[in-house]
Amino acid sequence: MKFIKSFLILLVLSSTLQAQESLEYQKPVKEILDLVDVPLAPSIRIDQKGEHMIFLYRDGYKTITELSEKEMRLAGLRINPKTNISSRTNYYNNIKLKKIENEPVQVTGLPANPRISNISWSPDQTKAAFTNTNVDGVELWVLDIKSNKASKITDASLNANIGSPFRWFKDNASLLVKFLPKEKKSLINVDEAVPAGPTISISEGTKAQNRTYQDLLKNPNDEYNFEQLATSEIYKVNLDGSKKSWSKVGMILNYSFSPDGNYIMITEIKKPFSYLVPYYRFPQETAIYKSSGEIFKTINSVPMDEVRPKGFMATRIGKRSINWRSDKPSTLVWVEALDKGDPSIEVEYRDEVFQQDAPFESKPASILKTINRFSSIQWSNEKEIAFAYDYWWNTRNTKTYIFNPNKPSETPKIIHDRNYQDRYNDPGNFVRSRNEFGRSVINIIKGDAYLTGDGYSKEGQFPFIDQLNLKSNKTKRVYQSSYTDKVENIYFATNIDKGEFLVGIESPNEYPNFYIRNINSKDKLKQITNFKNPFSAIQDVHKEVIKYKREDGLELSGTLYLPIGYDKAKKEKMPMILWAYPEEFKDKKSASQSTSNPNEFTYPFWGSMIYWVTRGYVVLDDASFPIVGENDEEPNDSFRKQLVANAKAAIDAVDDLGYIDRNRVAVGGHSYGAFMTANLLSHSNLFAAGIARSGAYNRTLTPFGFQSEERSYWEAPDVYNTMSPFMHADKMKTPLLLIHGKADNNSGTYPLQSERYFNALKGLGATARLIMLPKESHGYRAKESILHLLWEQDQWLEKYVKNKKMPVSEGTN
Repeated sequence: MKFIKSFLILLVLSSTLQAQESLEYQKPVKEILDLVDVPLAPSIRIDQKGEHMIFLYRDGYKTITELSEKEMRLAGLRINPKTNISSRTNYYNNIKLKKIENEPVQVTGLPANPRISNISWSPDQTKAAFTNTNVDGVELWVLDIKSNKASKITDASLNANIGSPFRWFKDNASLLVKFLPKEKKSLINVDEAVPAGPTISISEGTKAQNRTYQDLLKNPNDEYNFEQLATSEIYKVNLDGSKKSWSKVGMILNYSFSPDGNYIMITEIKKPFSYLVPYYRFPQETAIYKSSGEIFKTINSVPMDEVRPKGFMATRIGKRSINWRSDKPSTLVWVEALDKGDPSIEVEYRDEVFQQDAPFESKPASILKTINRFSSIQWSNEKEIAFAYDYWWNTRNTKTYIFNPNKPSETPKIIHDRNYQDRYNDPGNFVRSRNEFGRSVINIIKGDAYLTGDGYSKEGQFPFIDQLNLKSNKTKRVYQSSYTDKVENIYFATNIDKGEFLVGIESPNEYPNFYIRNINSKDKLKQITNFKNPFSAIQDVHKEVIKYKREDGLELSGTLYLPIGYDKAKKEKMPMILWAYPEEFKDKKSASQSTSNPNEFTYPFWGSMIYWVTRGYVVLDDASFPIVGENDEEPNDSFRKQLVANAKAAIDAVDDLGYIDRNRVAVGGHSYGAFMTANLLSHSNLFAAGIARSGAYNRTLTPFGFQSEERSYWEAPDVYNTMSPFMHADKMKTPLLLIHGKADNNSGTYPLQSERYFNALKGLGATARLIMLPKESHGYRAKESILHLLWEQDQWLEKYVKNKKMPVSEGTN
């Protein structure tokens, strides 16, 4: 009898500790639901001349049924093995065409129930190719812009598992297309396969300090399946649907035409495969082919890239970033490390850039050396002028070089040398146009280049266009947006000679629309789209950017929303939601800059907290949470202290305005913002509750770095332990809602992180709730998941924030 009684007690305790709530997908209250289920404005593709626009329509969300389709996770890829395309592809379901001066017209000939992706203009922009995914696989279609008609040109046998499945030939009449091999072998059902032996990994004394990648290969069966799904056979396909085999079968990583169309560079994945790194760090071989399909020359072989030196600026040795010069017919360009890829080695120059003209027999010519790690090159319509960029993460420095690629003996000139986090002094991006090869290049007119910038400043945001004299390096502002109640985003020049630019204009209650602005004629603005505001219920919500100071004097900011119908004269004390994401800086000047603009359109999305202005909450969105480490100090050395200081400053600022009850404030964030939330609840008494989505909570599970921390656990154990909420779960006294996608593929945020953290909180008696969303990745996609997410958040906020039970001592005078 005593044994039975003890057994029953253990059974009750066990069921209490393991209690689960059986719950079907829920929907939020009507005020929120009405803002979620709205039609989306189409995505836009505009030709370089600004004459034709492709309108692409899609549903706002996938369904849980779509997310439940068969998925294989291999070497960093997520593949639908039946259709042979990424299982996470976003599809469009309709296309319309619009001439700038006309209304959109429905494209004819589209497939039934289209699932459209991979849209690509032809070189002359008279056509656009796209893929359609049906139940059997991926088809290739072509849209003729003049006739407004779409036509299918292949059956559903494309291989779209890695990169784009097609490329246009320069003649605009044919495409190079990746197909599944004729002899496609059956895949192994890994779940049912009987193992032939154990899986063995080997370490032979060489350090391989890799991030915690997800979806890696795990065993020989995974290797086999990856090879089958990655293997393609390339065909040349004409617009009438006729095709012929073009090259051998291989695991094609990427491929590209030379600007003149005479050569194709193809990079193939080779064996052996790795269980430590994703597919793009497997062995590779790059070869040049003639446009007829004959192999011309192998130009690079890369061994397995598992082992690199320590640090974010580490890279591999040998040729990398191999590309074509956009301004010449067929010239290869690549970069090689001069420091063996090791950022700890002190050298005058980190990288060297080389070029080699067809037929690729001459000795490669050095054209540039960069002080920091090479980033990219932009070519121009003047073949003797090019621009290169480098960067160095540790100092946040970036440099822009102007140089003559045809005369490497000439010393390059550094025209920008700046902190890339300094947004107030960002010079902008060069204006580009299409050259004779149909490639995008920087447009230089009579020795001048033009740049468009976001125009952030202490006074607000005023986007601009600057004219840069390349000899004197002096700029002249030729246009600056003067809106103080709207935002004007400058996209690209449709006709630089006439001064015409494509711009977007929006306001808090005015949906973003496109215009052609002529900067040479004052106030000459032509509207070319007319999208309506689908969120009219919140169009009059009060919105402002507030600025305030942290206790150390650092200036912070956030976008403040007041509840719908809030009376600013009465100043009723309302609950508040603070939503944020920490960012690391190496100087206080950059950390204090604000890029929030109160004039941006108020656009609630699945992860937004703006919905709660309909529920009586003040929302402080995108609150500044800088973590600063100047000189030799690393930002994370004082992470927790700065985190709490940021939070206190934000609450104090809104409280000083008289809008909130500071005893009813929630904090939340996604990913690193979730990590922030758990830390704030553990190490402060500022909040009534928290919401943490898709976070990581135990940094010892990401021992070779995380976010902007490049030191390993063994180099900085105190930092890892101090920053890990899991290590301080016993300090948690505030209700915490944990949400995580069961199929999270983000490096470091394994679903296990939330599961283990919740178990610790539960075991220590904290108030917590764990929601694991089936099939969802790091961001959430299914409508059912998102509606349930909003319901969970609303229930949590209503219970623990708005209707928080006050202790007697707090509720008395």
